[in-house]
Amino acid sequence: MAAVREGLPDGRYGRSADQRADRTLKIVGAVLGAVLLGVVGWLGVSYISGQDLSGRIITWDAVSDHEVKVHLEVVKGTDDTGVCTLRSQATDGTEVGRKDITVDQRTGQVDTEVTLRTTRRATTAVLVGCTGSAARTG
Repeated sequence: MAAVREGLPDGRYGRSADQRADRTLKIVGAVLGAVLLGVVGWLGVSYISGQDLSGRIITWDAVSDHEVKVHLEVVKGTDDTGVCTLRSQATDGTEVGRKDITVDQRTGQVDTEVTLRTTRRATTAVLVGCTGSAARTG
């Protein structure tokens, strides 16, 4: 008795539907991956380039139960202006002080010492963030 073979001989009639579908899925996946990578890169570049001011706290010192001295450094464009927000917290994490500092000096780097008034003894000083405005006119 002859052996009965199920299916078609390999390679005789071209690719099967499964092989074509696999190839299509690989191409679609590669294209979508490239598009996703491009979008993430574009968002990252636009976020970084959109920041006009960049600030950091150099040092801070709780000089009394109601006062914190903060040395703030801000890097910006020469004609850019903006506001940096400082916050101070107590041991239990509650906010005990907050202050907005206007940065409008005509230099690229501003070093300033700020006194932050608090409602009770502060254990930390944090730069919440800096937001800039367009270059001044006039």
